[in-house]
Amino acid sequence: MTRIFRVFVPATAVVLLISEILLIGSAFIIAVYMTLDVDPWVNLVYDGGLVHLIPVLVTILLGMYFNDLYSQFYVKSRIVLLQQLCLVMGGAFLVQGLLSYIVPDLRVSVHVMAWGSALAVVVIYFWRVLFSTFAIKVMGRDSLLMVGGSPLLEDIAAHLEEHPELGWEVAGYVDDSHQPGDILRRAKVLGGLPDLKEIVQATNPTRIVVGMTERRNRMPVADLLELRFSGCIIEEVATVFERLCGRVCLKELRPAQLIYSGELGPRPQNVVVQTVLNRIIAAVGLIVASPLMALTALAVKLSSPGPILYRQVRVGMDDVPFTVYKFRSMRLDAEADTGAVVASKDDPRVTRVGKIIRRLRFDELPQLYNTLKGDMSIVGPRPERPEFVRDLSQKIPYYRQRHCVRPGITGWAQINFKYGETLEDTMRKLEYDLYYIKNMSLSLDTYIIFHTVKTMLLSRGAQ
Repeated sequence: MTRIFRVFVPATAVVLLISEILLIGSAFIIAVYMTLDVDPWVNLVYDGGLVHLIPVLVTILLGMYFNDLYSQFYVKSRIVLLQQLCLVMGGAFLVQGLLSYIVPDLRVSVHVMAWGSALAVVVIYFWRVLFSTFAIKVMGRDSLLMVGGSPLLEDIAAHLEEHPELGWEVAGYVDDSHQPGDILRRAKVLGGLPDLKEIVQATNPTRIVVGMTERRNRMPVADLLELRFSGCIIEEVATVFERLCGRVCLKELRPAQLIYSGELGPRPQNVVVQTVLNRIIAAVGLIVASPLMALTALAVKLSSPGPILYRQVRVGMDDVPFTVYKFRSMRLDAEADTGAVVASKDDPRVTRVGKIIRRLRFDELPQLYNTLKGDMSIVGPRPERPEFVRDLSQKIPYYRQRHCVRPGITGWAQINFKYGETLEDTMRKLEYDLYYIKNMSLSLDTYIIFHTVKTMLLSRGAQ
């Protein structure tokens, strides 16, 4: 796996992206040779033809990204794949038409667009089918040998089962609590801890993942040391889990890790850079979004009685309360009978206009003012109400540690997990928040903002 923007990306996805850049570019270059009357070489090299094709290529790649063709690139339905590719090319035509109107010098010939798009659809379609079938076999899989009885080992195996594109597989388990031959998540228990060295020699795994339930007495330290110095890659189960799942595992998180870790916690320089950029982005965002905010405010006012803005106290950085602003999406008496409750799916308290602005995330736009004031950040853990924080802090370990950074309009948990309704959902979101705090950086913020745009366009996750 490759780490890009502080996020671990499968090597297969990187190879797929690079290969499709070459294939799409080649399709449009071939289209130039097929359709233009002038010398294609002169057009491409000396008349700026290659430069004109760059916006087309970028548009197509973004369209494929927004259609999840790089996060779920294993072909489950060839018909759906063809529909998605046609939709992407249609979007590229629209963007090219708009760009040609705004910047005529970047116009690409209609014939080049038509033939290039048709060739790209055919080439990418067959390449995707081929890649999905043979990529992992050609590139090879990383095999993991699971050592110990930690439940997290099976959680990792379940995640790999759901995401074959990661290119990792479980070679087997080494555990004393099960009999050899038992099946755990489609892989066999190969033996007990005393047989570790023999099992490693027989299976030759890419890496050994260790997760012990009783660390002091049962860890085969001597065998692991010998294997490590013989060249085997040995990793702790929590480290592998974090890399694969993009979240810190609360089950394996111990106070010592928080106290002595040089990673877990925001770095002062990152906080300073984020603060400065937040103010700039918020100021520009308020100016650019002002027409949209005015239309949203008018829609809220006309749709139901009550104020346009909804004010609510939330807990911010260092447990300091602040007032958050949102466009009102619920009816005026939403909590008159129930008090403070978490929003649920298909919440009956939400108005008709409220459903739309929540789906598009327009209700969050006034929080740009909170960011400009310094109460919030563009990216960070979502702020919660004080009554929820008091309750959750008693039930969930390390919950208050999420308040060591400013809360955000969007965040790592928001783009990776559904809207939380249960205590288990809240714990899962905390794991994502802790991952963000540990890896907080400008590059990760950029990735989250970019992915949030995708989430908004596809109307995902809102409730």
